[in-house]
Amino acid sequence: MLRVGEPGIDCVHESARGQYKVKVPIAKTYFDERDFELIQEPLKSGWVVQGSYVKRLEETFARFTGASYAVAVTSGTSALHLAMVALGIGPGDEVIVPAFTWIATANAVEYVGAKPVFCDIDLVTYNIDLAQVEDRITPRTKAIVPVHLFGLACDMDWLGKIAEKHGLMIMEDAACGLGARFRGKHVGTFGDPGCFSFHPRKAITTGEGGMLITSDQKRYELLQALRNHGASLSDFARHNAERAFLLSEYKYLGYNYRMTDFQGALGVAQMEKVDWLFDKRRERAAKYDELLRDVSFLRCPSCPSEMIHGYQSYVCLFAPEPVSPDSLADLNRRRDDLMVAMEKQGVSTRQGTHAVTLQGFYQKKYGIRNEDFPNAWMADKLTMALPLYPQITDEEQQYVVNTIISEYKG
Repeated sequence: MLRVGEPGIDCVHESARGQYKVKVPIAKTYFDERDFELIQEPLKSGWVVQGSYVKRLEETFARFTGASYAVAVTSGTSALHLAMVALGIGPGDEVIVPAFTWIATANAVEYVGAKPVFCDIDLVTYNIDLAQVEDRITPRTKAIVPVHLFGLACDMDWLGKIAEKHGLMIMEDAACGLGARFRGKHVGTFGDPGCFSFHPRKAITTGEGGMLITSDQKRYELLQALRNHGASLSDFARHNAERAFLLSEYKYLGYNYRMTDFQGALGVAQMEKVDWLFDKRRERAAKYDELLRDVSFLRCPSCPSEMIHGYQSYVCLFAPEPVSPDSLADLNRRRDDLMVAMEKQGVSTRQGTHAVTLQGFYQKKYGIRNEDFPNAWMADKLTMALPLYPQITDEEQQYVVNTIISEYKG
């Protein structure tokens, strides 16, 4: 039997692409025998849709984050969408979101007919630039969505003061934020609700899947109904009650965002080793910090003392010289050349994420220019995520860093 801490059964996020054999992938999920054991239980019971394992995952997740309630859904994107609906955000409303984030953050605002109002980021933390938030507030602003990007928390004290001053709601996009804490408190519990993702590149995975957390019982009940077509009772609850032959009452326009019990069972197994997974991710991130200490052309991730980093990704900034919009085209070319060379040597990299404000849909709809959000533009073109997963070895990390150094052409 495998035990947590021993080499697990690795599911490679990518094994080979084209003519280059991948020696060190960008990510690997970590599965052991407990994952394989639990995922079979729904098959044995015959109950494969949302059921007891989803409930166990929700309870475990709520305890881990310190939330009162948790609601499992099909993805981080559906979590963001349901949060918008639950907060009553709709046409005519504006929601402030960072310009450098996965596109789903802004898309969730569009889904409900509201307008995403973009705010530039801090190029050190990659999170929303708090100094610019108030400039984006208008009489139509209803909420702010901080994104705890790559596993680093936003300064929620500062953001909370801004929101309180202007009477705004905070909805946290913590898709990358599991394990991240600000002054001892887990992200996702500052605003309400908080939204998480269980995509395979996240710290724990259910394949696809997501979670919302909340401290408000009425909002919890609303979110439960919204994920289940608007039903007052889930199928699992109804089938285990008297008069199960009657259908539920439907008070809301809802959605089918229910997580299966296969995913719930896998999530339960993943949460059983969540502390070990984060210990390993932080240990491996510290190893990169050590190996890259004298690599002057890469700026390593920042983590202020009042925060605990979740290290969903280890994202560096390619900065061999001062970064500015004027130098961006040349620096971007050189970064891409380095990433291509690393790919040829079997080392996978990725840009950190993209600037939503560079995407065609948003540029066309809102007339956005690249230079309107310069830090997001530069982060899009100059960030570089290095391979990071709990079971990455010293040898693999050394190979990654050796390849960076040998392939950098100055």
